[in-house]
Amino acid sequence: MKSKILKSGKSLSSNPLARYFSFSALYIAQGIPEGILFYAIPAWMAMNGKSPLEIGAFTGIIIIPWSFKILAAPLMDRFTYLAMGRKRPWIIFGQLGLIFSFLSMAFVPDPLNNLSGLMTVGFMISFFGAFQDVATDGMAVDVIPINEQARANGLMWGTKTVGISLSLVIGTALINSFGLTTAVALLSIAVALIIAVPIYFTERPGEKTMPWSEGKAHIESETTQLRSWSEILKNLFRVIKLRASIIFGIASFVIGIMFGFMDTLFPVFSVQELGWTNTLFSEVFSILSIIAGILGMCIGGYLVDRFGKLKMTTLFLGILTLCISLFAMVTDFWHNNMVFYGFMFTYYTFYTFLSIATFAIGMQLCWKTVAATQFTLYMALSNMGRGFGATLFGIVKTNMIWEHVFLVVALSPIVMAILIQFLCFRRHKQQVDRFDSIQQPLVVQNMIKD
Repeated sequence: MKSKILKSGKSLSSNPLARYFSFSALYIAQGIPEGILFYAIPAWMAMNGKSPLEIGAFTGIIIIPWSFKILAAPLMDRFTYLAMGRKRPWIIFGQLGLIFSFLSMAFVPDPLNNLSGLMTVGFMISFFGAFQDVATDGMAVDVIPINEQARANGLMWGTKTVGISLSLVIGTALINSFGLTTAVALLSIAVALIIAVPIYFTERPGEKTMPWSEGKAHIESETTQLRSWSEILKNLFRVIKLRASIIFGIASFVIGIMFGFMDTLFPVFSVQELGWTNTLFSEVFSILSIIAGILGMCIGGYLVDRFGKLKMTTLFLGILTLCISLFAMVTDFWHNNMVFYGFMFTYYTFYTFLSIATFAIGMQLCWKTVAATQFTLYMALSNMGRGFGATLFGIVKTNMIWEHVFLVVALSPIVMAILIQFLCFRRHKQQVDRFDSIQQPLVVQNMIKD
């Protein structure tokens, strides 16, 4: 009996605390490379005189793997070692790749003047970060109950924000003291330690911790695992052609444009327009982002659960539109640090809240049979928008003054707010339930044949 309780305690499907702890740790692991790649390096480049076009090009390249996560998701839905879970083996593989790609930064000579080498290693770090992200999100959809999704997303996104912020401020200090290659190599230690989490916890009771351990595949994993590419593609097409999936996919791309645009804008604007150092930017960004992340963990998920995903998403989008538009109009106050601090804080707080709500919407729209692929498709569309937004920033800033740059990006949340008004969860669930009623007997028949 005691052995069974211990095994159950290690399984994410049966232990809420294990779920929250594991997904939080895995999201911190995602935040570390993002803090370095998306914020620390662009600020460092800006401080060393690199142009908005060069910085935008770097950001656009490192976002590419996040845009094409959809290529990895079907692989994970089709192949796995079920005795260790549907997605956990892939998480461990992605985490290992993240560790080694981080270490490879040490082999880039003169990274500031070797943009192609810097982009190549940045691309690889992003690739394994995206790979781990796909597997983590797929496992989250599998094991987190619907009534916990917003709360769990609040905790996950909050801890990711903490990971981004800490890696940014620590990474910037290390870059300025020891150089980029040494800084990234040292941060890889933290990424390496987190691999202990997916190794220790299992997805469901009775599964193997490692291939040589005792255990076997859980019946739920057996019944939801697809056995052929044709099944995956057919079932994915069934669910993504539904009206709600199409609307949310377009909305994800649109809001991704704002995310990528603003991610690239902040370090360039603060360093080259306001005259900040990269150290000051990293410290301010980190403090404000950590506060925003904590607010996301404490109240972001609660607000979405309490008042509804669509209602709160619309509110968050409206606040972001107002925030960006107002800042564009108060040019006389831009060099007042308190005004810019307030703008950054408001943006990142509601960016965090919006991300929590958007993830929760995406999870609710997923059909568990192809959850990893479907959810990844939504996130890939968002990241494609993010890459487009990062590249667009360089083009827009080259041809427009700063006031107009801010007004251009404020259009994205307006468009998304309009699109999501056409989502209907109830009808989508009825359609997915019909798919389940058809799918389950076929899966059981295939298991009997095997």
